[in-house]
Amino acid sequence: MAGLEAPDRQVESACDGLEGLRRVEAAAYDLIVLDIDGDIDAPGLDGFELLERIRKIRPDAKVALMTQASTPQNVLRSLREHAFTFFSKPFAVETVRRLVERALDASAWEDDIEVLSASPEWLDLKLRCKMDAADRILQFLHEMGSDLPPAERDKIAIAFREILLNAIEHGGGYDPEKKVSITYRRTGRAILYQVRDPGKGFSFGNLPQAAVSHPGTPLAHTEIRERMGLRPGGLGLLVTRRAVDEMIYNEAGNEVLLIKYLA
Repeated sequence: MAGLEAPDRQVESACDGLEGLRRVEAAAYDLIVLDIDGDIDAPGLDGFELLERIRKIRPDAKVALMTQASTPQNVLRSLREHAFTFFSKPFAVETVRRLVERALDASAWEDDIEVLSASPEWLDLKLRCKMDAADRILQFLHEMGSDLPPAERDKIAIAFREILLNAIEHGGGYDPEKKVSITYRRTGRAILYQVRDPGKGFSFGNLPQAAVSHPGTPLAHTEIRERMGLRPGGLGLLVTRRAVDEMIYNEAGNEVLLIKYLA
């Protein structure tokens, strides 16, 4: 694929699916980018069936799927079939380059995402408290909203990202032995994300270092963070509240529900 070349990287391409299978049989690759809309050159064999064949030959292979048809069904099937990542066309080369870099850098990834239930309206997952696992699921769930207006899609993605990263960092302490529970629901009128982390929770009254605790002076938290020796930040919850219509925490503070109403 054009734009993925690097001095320390060898990039090969196959003109169709059968040639790709022959290459996979002959050698192991660090990453396989599979166009599930491409020319398979085999009657009755689609892109996902090609993925299944690759899995039989190389069970541990990292496979990135790309497609023109970014439907919820395709995204969910990609998750079930253990694809490493999924992205749709048209795409920016720089975006794909970042996804490829993440895939090449990731290690011990095979069970980072556990699919408990998967349908276009009801998705339940468990995710290891790892940043590369978060990056992967953020990409999958971003593709789930491909039918939404770009502005709404981006708002939902920003809100979910902030809540998920908070859960992994503060609730899970970046401990890969701990898991975050993720629920996605879509109705005709709303999209809901529910995130539960393995931590003890928190109280908004005990978050002086967060901008959300200073609604009248949203930058007051920066001095507090500096005194506490914390990295710059603290805007996550405030940004999230502005990106969705409702943000509701449970009593313990370790589970949050995000609601975005659809126009």
